[in-house]
Amino acid sequence: MYVDDSKIIAASSGSGFFVTRQGHVITNHHVIADASQIIVKLNDKREHDAILIGSDPSSDIALLKIKARNLKPVKVGNSKDLKVGQWVLAIGSPFGFESTVTAGIVSAINRSLPNDNYVPFIQTDVAINPGNSGGPLFNMDGEVVGINSQIFTRSGGFMGLSFAIPMDVAMEVVNQLREHGKVSRGWLGVGIQSLNQDLAESFGLDSPRGALVRRI
Repeated sequence: MYVDDSKIIAASSGSGFFVTRQGHVITNHHVIADASQIIVKLNDKREHDAILIGSDPSSDIALLKIKARNLKPVKVGNSKDLKVGQWVLAIGSPFGFESTVTAGIVSAINRSLPNDNYVPFIQTDVAINPGNSGGPLFNMDGEVVGINSQIFTRSGGFMGLSFAIPMDVAMEVVNQLREHGKVSRGWLGVGIQSLNQDLAESFGLDSPRGALVRRI
């Protein structure tokens, strides 16, 4: 069988949510990265071509906009108020199953991930799978406190570790994307690492506190 590579079209899917009545949609950067066309499908089955307002790979946030009526934005909560052990809900389309709701608790806050220097992730045990990316993480007051972004897995599916971008971080990025189409941020030109007991003893510290500047 002969296949013409030039005619192969790849498609990916993810989740998102409205933050304004004017049609602004938040999703993940990796959901729409390198897309030639972005289509937003609503719960009532309407489909709209979306305009990419801006995207920030470092925070994995993308802002889209569609032209439609009768849109209902989410209520944005304060992610800084989250506590470990608090119940949260995720809504998305895992494996294409639309409007799927999963529940769990906040496992940790301000979690750093390897090769990620910008986002203090919310770690949860909410079941997140491919297709959930970009979807909202709700608290029990119905407020969005995070954007589901990553999972830790060795199998490709959910293993009890999922990570969401806090909404206070996301909205700062979104506001810059709306105003400027890009994100500007400060950068301290050093590399740091956590101190362990051996390093602390080598520096004459009584306990491993703070961080070690390992390069400039």
